[in-house]
Amino acid sequence: MKPAQTGFTLIEVMIVVVVIAILASIAYPSYTEYVQRANRSEGQALLADASARQERYFAQNNVYVTSNSDLGKLGLGGNTSETGKYTLSVASANGDGGYTLTATNTFNDTKCGNLTLNAMGEKGVTASGASVSNCWK
Repeated sequence: MKPAQTGFTLIEVMIVVVVIAILASIAYPSYTEYVQRANRSEGQALLADASARQERYFAQNNVYVTSNSDLGKLGLGGNTSETGKYTLSVASANGDGGYTLTATNTFNDTKCGNLTLNAMGEKGVTASGASVSNCWK
């Protein structure tokens, strides 16, 4: 007598491949959204740190830093975030003596775009249709 063959049939293997593909198609968008949210938190931390340093600089000098060439006066150690996902820039805010900090992303965040924070503590995003509450959570 011939011994019975053991193993998987082609149909069984194909069913497993289809199930894995379906699970991956569901999980991948959630994973990429999670990674982008984690990257955004790096930009938020960069802006919060720069804003605190701006206020300390203002307390000592009675003026804000409003030029990218003067960002070194804040003692940031550079204008990029820890892993380089965001680049910091500063601009004068409408001549009112304030400032607007912008964290420009380098990883193509199309949902929120760049993050902004001004001297009044108002948070913002540059992507059209993006919600500040969703992008800053």
